[in-house]
Amino acid sequence: MLIERAAEYFRDLQDRIVAGLERIDGSRFREDRWDRPGGGGGRTRVLVDGGVFEKAGVNFSDVHGEFGKEMAGALPGSGTSFRATGISLVLHPRNPHVPTVHANFRRLERGDTGWFGGGADLTPYYLRAEDAVHFHRTLKAACDGADQGFYPRFKKWCDQYFFITHRNEPRGVGGLFFDYLGAGAEATAGAASTPPSPVEADAERLFDFVRQAGDAFLPAYLPIVERRRQEPVTDEQRRWQLIRRGRYVEFNLIYDRGTIFGLRTDGRVESILMSLPPEVRWEYCHEPAAGSPEAETLAAIRGRLDWANRGP
Repeated sequence: MLIERAAEYFRDLQDRIVAGLERIDGSRFREDRWDRPGGGGGRTRVLVDGGVFEKAGVNFSDVHGEFGKEMAGALPGSGTSFRATGISLVLHPRNPHVPTVHANFRRLERGDTGWFGGGADLTPYYLRAEDAVHFHRTLKAACDGADQGFYPRFKKWCDQYFFITHRNEPRGVGGLFFDYLGAGAEATAGAASTPPSPVEADAERLFDFVRQAGDAFLPAYLPIVERRRQEPVTDEQRRWQLIRRGRYVEFNLIYDRGTIFGLRTDGRVESILMSLPPEVRWEYCHEPAAGSPEAETLAAIRGRLDWANRGP
């Protein structure tokens, strides 16, 4: 079964990503294996107070059971039985010159309908153009291996999805976001107005694409970490990092589909909320000083630039 093979791939991807992060951080992840009362379970791996990462979580899950009425009405397919498997991660670095990053890749099946979703996005506190360019170009190369229309389509979808509506600003500089691939054109119509690719009619080709995107995560992110991890940090830069983390928390608790899905399907709360940073602050009506590096970063984030086709 395709979902069994997808689960095997996601388990292996979790192993490989954790191994790569441990090498760069110098610390080990804690692993918690858990069972979901309604069916299935997973492996949550968390690193806290490491050499590079203040908090890093890489979660694998493979769950099944019955949807409640509210959740069943929001998803493609028929019936109430489902199975979902995937990997999700959020990495909160200690140094504010290293961006926070998020990624997830998943397969969900309901009745005779199945689909893939996922993506990866970068949230810098101090934006360096070469970092955003590298991240986007690496993901674009993974997309182009499947369909050259995927990157512009999923980049646009990412910009639209990772948007903090009540703040009227993007969460970061984006990356890729896709959902309901393989569930039919109607299911993917939402934010992605481009007609579906022929790849979406072939579950095996879609699975190949998801593997290419998943395998691209470490090459997209680790070189940025290596470049920025030892840059000096001031108290003011740390303060800005904590303020911007507040925006991250707002998005994850209000809009994030993975958080909503997990809570509405009786998932493990500690694993669902592992994406939240260990320290954060909110300051009333805070705006960075005009012309400051913080203001420049915020302007670039709000500008939604075409990073893959920018720069050298």
